[in-house]
Amino acid sequence: MKKLLKPVLAASIAAATLAVPMAAPASAQVNGIATSNPTAVILRAAARSAGYSAIQTTYAAQIQQINQLNTELTTLQRSLDTNGDQQLTDAEIQANPTVVQQIQAKEAQVQTTSEPIAMAQYYVIEQLLNDYGNARNQVIQNKSISLMISPDALQYGPDGIDVTNDIIAAVDARLPTVATAVPAGWQPRRDTVQMHQAVQQILVVAAQQAAARQAQQPAAAPAASGR
Repeated sequence: MKKLLKPVLAASIAAATLAVPMAAPASAQVNGIATSNPTAVILRAAARSAGYSAIQTTYAAQIQQINQLNTELTTLQRSLDTNGDQQLTDAEIQANPTVVQQIQAKEAQVQTTSEPIAMAQYYVIEQLLNDYGNARNQVIQNKSISLMISPDALQYGPDGIDVTNDIIAAVDARLPTVATAVPAGWQPRRDTVQMHQAVQQILVVAAQQAAARQAQQPAAAPAASGR
């Protein structure tokens, strides 16, 4: 219960269609060695962005409801923090069990409302993952790559060793669009759920950074009235 002030995970749904600018590495590989970032490929795939946009349109009412519930949750959570230190003690929680029950009920409602949206996102990502290996192998063959590693495993490499952009281009060419209507009874694989979580984390951070930049912008000066 001491974690009641944590952000609600389903709030990331609101950032699901955010376009994330990322630095574009050079597209050459060196001496048969290359690096690539699968998460960046899925995140920046045109079909992923278009699919998420379609999901946002389809579930616009549910997303609005989730945003409203999250606003209400924030208000309820803050009401428990009677000393305003952003931390909840057992005493603060036990002092108002009715509010705690309201928080739990709204969190359950957010979870239920978010489930079909998340399932549609899972389905988009799994379709891309299903063809990711083919796109990667296409780049490997075209560039005569003999060893491909994760950028995190590389301590040093010359410019142009990353082929992530090439794989994105191959994915976009092979799978320009994906379906968003989830088949009855379909369930995502574990790797799909893991990739979805990785993508959502990036989208949420990008949305938070964009909001922070927006908040830092000075307010527009009022227009001068004519005399």
